[in-house]
Amino acid sequence: MFNFGYDGYMRHAFPHDELDPIHCCGRGPDRRNPSNLNINDVLGNYSLTLIDALDTLAVMGNSSEFQKAVKLVIDTVSFDKDSTVQVFEATIRILGSLLSAHIIITDTKQPFGDMTIKDYDDELLHMAHDLAVRLLPAFENTKTGIPYPRVNLKNGVPPDSNNETCTAGAGSLLVEFGMLSRLLGDSTFEWVARRAVKALWNLRSNDTGLLGNVVNIQTGHWVGKQSGLGAGSDSFYEYLLKSYILFGEKEDLEMFNDAYRSIQNHLRRGREACNEGEGDPPLYVNVNMFNGQLMNTWIDSLQAFFPGLQVLKGDVEDAICLHAFYYAIWKRYGALPERYNWQLQAPDVPFYPLRPELVESTYLLYQATKNPFYLHVGMDILQSLEKYTKAKCGYATLHHVVEKSKEDRMESFFLSETCKYLYLLFDEENPVHKSGNKYLFTTEGHIVSVDKRFRDSARQDIFPEEEEKNVQKLKPNEVKAVNFSSNCNRVPDERRYLLPLKSIYMRQIDQMVGLI
Repeated sequence: MFNFGYDGYMRHAFPHDELDPIHCCGRGPDRRNPSNLNINDVLGNYSLTLIDALDTLAVMGNSSEFQKAVKLVIDTVSFDKDSTVQVFEATIRILGSLLSAHIIITDTKQPFGDMTIKDYDDELLHMAHDLAVRLLPAFENTKTGIPYPRVNLKNGVPPDSNNETCTAGAGSLLVEFGMLSRLLGDSTFEWVARRAVKALWNLRSNDTGLLGNVVNIQTGHWVGKQSGLGAGSDSFYEYLLKSYILFGEKEDLEMFNDAYRSIQNHLRRGREACNEGEGDPPLYVNVNMFNGQLMNTWIDSLQAFFPGLQVLKGDVEDAICLHAFYYAIWKRYGALPERYNWQLQAPDVPFYPLRPELVESTYLLYQATKNPFYLHVGMDILQSLEKYTKAKCGYATLHHVVEKSKEDRMESFFLSETCKYLYLLFDEENPVHKSGNKYLFTTEGHIVSVDKRFRDSARQDIFPEEEEKNVQKLKPNEVKAVNFSSNCNRVPDERRYLLPLKSIYMRQIDQMVGLI
């Protein structure tokens, strides 16, 4: 699947950003309609799909194509473009991928096979630096330290720029910016990203501890008061935990644990335990951040990442239940609708753009439990994608999950995440699992080794005004076990080859989504 999509892009679309898999042509920014943010936030006229796919080539062991692709990026891509892009999308798709590929090339162990590049002179790192410098104006002239959502790569923040941004967009830059700072020894990037996270954190509700989903960057006023786990919020929580795993900063873990407690207290509905007791299956809903009152009766497909995050936290039992709910929706439609109304048992927004979140959670749950059930889930997803989304030159967005009509777009995350997580789910012998290295996936699925280099940068380099006595940093050896599955509350061996959920609860979830 990856090769078909990648070859289709290289043959018909490169150097454009994306492949239109039905008409077999390339797609770039929508210059005629600057307000078409669905396209323009993501496509910067910088060969997006090629860059986003780099580390997938390495994970799949295709060293010749990886080396060719890296050289192509170095030789042909420039960020000196009159393109206005979303800071978040450019960071997770482009910056994260360049850093991941750079780390793979310079890894002395070369676990994926020989991915070295002859005469490589840190070009990808320099490109990442160049891009990050072009994104920095977003952090200037904001009264709160929360960045503008969009920036023009040539000219900085557009004069008519929006002062409103979403929590995920502004608060999920720390992994990539932090890695860049620590690789370069320049604290600027981590500092601005951390300042944005802290500014958002300080705006949470005093009563519930929750954050909203849209904020005004000048006033700090919440424009969107919805607190949930989906679009607008998702990766904010993900990056609090992942920043801790990568950098070992204790305050990141403390923020994550506080946020997780508030989520459990105010967003979670249903019975207390996943696999025992009476009552409805656990479900995370959208509430008003100030009083915890239900705001609507839909969930969105991005929320399907949360079981994977719960696995990283060690809350495996709860992850099993929530994952089963999303999988039941998938079984019903052969895809996840962008927004699903659990009260009406019907899609509110019926398209599916090949998103990876359910696959990601399936992969992480399989790693934590080794229950073969998750291989069956993966096979189901794989077959649905093949049956409903395959087009002439690649894989296409489903316009309507019920009617199965297609849209002529293959988002870059299909190659960087959806295919990668599916491949790793089935490839037990992959170096990711066998090399002894510990790996973290960014929110765009880019692979990063949990590396001493990212922990050695002293805290005072990043925030020089903080005195040594205030520094709370875990030593590398204290953190080694953070991401070990043995640290998780593992599912007991005697249940390993049973269904992860008791059949009575499985049936309950199937009824809840109208499967039976």
